[in-house]
Order: sequence, then C-alpha cells, then structure tokens
Amino acid sequence: MAESFSTASITLQDLSRHFGAIMAVDRVNLKIEAGTLVCLLGPSGCGKTTTLRMIAGFEEPTSGRVLLGLEDVTNVPPHARPTAMVFQSYALFPHMSVYENIAYGLRARRRPKAEIAERVGEVVTLMELQGQEKKAPPQLSGGQQQRVALARALVIRPKVLLFDEPLSNLDAQLRVRMRGEIRDLQRRLGITSVYVTHDQEEAFSIADQVAIMNKGRLIQVGTPRELYRQPADRFVAEFVGQSNVLPVEVVESGSNGAVVRLFGQTIRSRRPPPPSSPRAAIVLRPEALRLNKAGGQGVPAHVLGLSYIGPMARYTVGVQDGTVQGGSAQGGAILTVDIYNPGPDEFYPEGTPVSLQFPAEVPSLLGGDNV
Repeated sequence: MAESFSTASITLQDLSRHFGAIMAVDRVNLKIEAGTLVCLLGPSGCGKTTTLRMIAGFEEPTSGRVLLGLEDVTNVPPHARPTAMVFQSYALFPHMSVYENIAYGLRARRRPKAEIAERVGEVVTLMELQGQEKKAPPQLSGGQQQRVALARALVIRPKVLLFDEPLSNLDAQLRVRMRGEIRDLQRRLGITSVYVTHDQEEAFSIADQVAIMNKGRLIQVGTPRELYRQPADRFVAEFVGQSNVLPVEVVESGSNGAVVRLFGQTIRSRRPPPPSSPRAAIVLRPEALRLNKAGGQGVPAHVLGLSYIGPMARYTVGVQDGTVQGGSAQGGAILTVDIYNPGPDEFYPEGTPVSLQFPAEVPSLLGGDNV
C-alpha cells in the first residue's frame, strides 16, 4: 500500500489566528519537508492545535498562508484538501461497523463500490484489524479504536496526515505502544505528518523534528537532541526536560566559544552568548552534575531533598558560593541533580553536606532576557 501514497511538503507563511483580542497564533513561519513527521509541542493554550486546524482547513487564518507542496490551500475547504485528521476523541460513528467507519470518506467521495472494498481491505490489513470489520466501535479496545481512526484517515490516501493528541485517551502502556506503531507506519508509508502533543516524551520519541510553541509563537524548531542540548531561550530550556538555569560571569568570549565562572568554578561553552547581550546564563541539565562526598571535587553544598524516580535518584541541592548556612541555600542557588542507578556510595540522605561538581563543558549559553 505504501506505493499508493504520494505526499507533500507543508509551508506556513506568517500564519496568524485571532479570536477577538486573543492572539491564538502569532505569525508562524514553518517549513515541513515531504515525508517527515513534525511534532507541534507546547503547553496548553500555546496555539499548536489551532495551527493544526488551519493546516486542515477547520480554522480560517486571520492572516498568512498555508501551502501544501506548491499549492496555496489557504482558502480551500477541508474536504477539498489532500489532508486527513486523526482526532483526540477518535470521532468514530458508534452506530456504524468498523468497515462502514473506514469506508465513510470514500463513500462521501462517491468512489465505486469495488474500489471501496479493495481500499478498505488494504487498510484493514495494514492496521491489523482483520476479523473486526463487522464489530461496532464500542465493542473494541482503545487501541483497536485508535487503529480504526487511523485506517479511516489513511483509506482516502491523503498527502498529509494530521494528528491532534491522538493518544491522550489511552492508558500509559498502550500509549507507548501505539506511538511506536504510529511512527513505524509513518516511516513505511513515507507520508508527511504533523502531530500535536503537550507530552514532550511522546514528541521526542516519534518526531524527526519538534516545533516548540508558546503564547502563539513558534519559539524553536529542531531535532530532539538539538532542543535538549542547545535550547534557544529559557522557556525551551525549562520546558524540555529538567534544567538548572543560572546566571554566570563571562570570563572569555570568542567565535570558538566562551569561558564562564560559576561559584568560583570555570566552565567552557562551545557556543558564546549572543554578542549583543551583556549578560549570560548557563543551562545545566541535572544528569550533567555530580555529587561527591564533602571535601571532594566541586563546591561545598547541602542536600535539601531526595526522591526516587524509577532507576534514578533526584537530589535537590543548595549551594551559596561555597557555603551553606543552616541546611538551606540562603540567598544562593537550589539545583536539581540526577544520579542514575546510584550505588551505596552515591546515597546522600537529606541534610548531608556534599561537594557539587559541574561539567567542564556545556553546549551553549543563553543571553539577554533569559538571564
């Protein structure tokens, strides 16, 4: 069936959507290459679903354009666009059988009966729904209903596949399995896909690229690795995973990087802060920090809290320029430190004095308003 699919790139040009005085989407520019899967990621109300709905044609832009391939579809109605949407609620017809649900789009397009039977049979096999064709959706499990929704979208052979938080109604284990199935299917079919989610683990596990949005604006686009290691600003640094963002003193700065000072320690950055910024901040991921016994390598600190998260021990540590008073970081910094599979000598109960060791090098620095 993969050979039956053609696909198209997506280009959003200065795309905006206002609801009265509310700016839901603010001048978004994004190019999605044909055959790739891009996740729109961000907190609730950031504009990601509205952006998806404008690609589908369910929302009309206040300004800007939507192109599929070279075709401007900004004013094309949803049913005339080569797109298909998989909704959060599945939107299956409960009174129709699985077969009838999948065939619905083809019947609406008045395709011949023989063609409908052939194409429904193809996607039933593709989605491993053989034997379920006569059942009604309420008779199916959540995972099977999700497959029916996918089959109904794929049967019309769209050039672009759109997902609006499709797994949010599933339990945790099934959600992990289904996102793997969606990614595998997208790769096999080579179909351009846009996937909306607020779950960063979900986005990072399936996407070729992730587009992070906040307050209607597109903040940064990159691979999961790029976003984690080189966030564009403080919002991305704090939204993507755990992070410690601290102001630093810039000792040296040049085209090859920078050297900064933090709590008396020097750290090298592969990329300098923006040249226009007089200040800088460092992003320290919790797993990049180390805890040693008091008096060891690093700066004096104090364990303020400890929690176990699966195979990881997460410490809250207070430090103040090498001194800690009364078991808390008075006027200093409080950092998160993650230690995976800690051994007996890496267990530090609350209240323990320790030495906090910083990495010798970080990928980049933040500047300007991020400090």
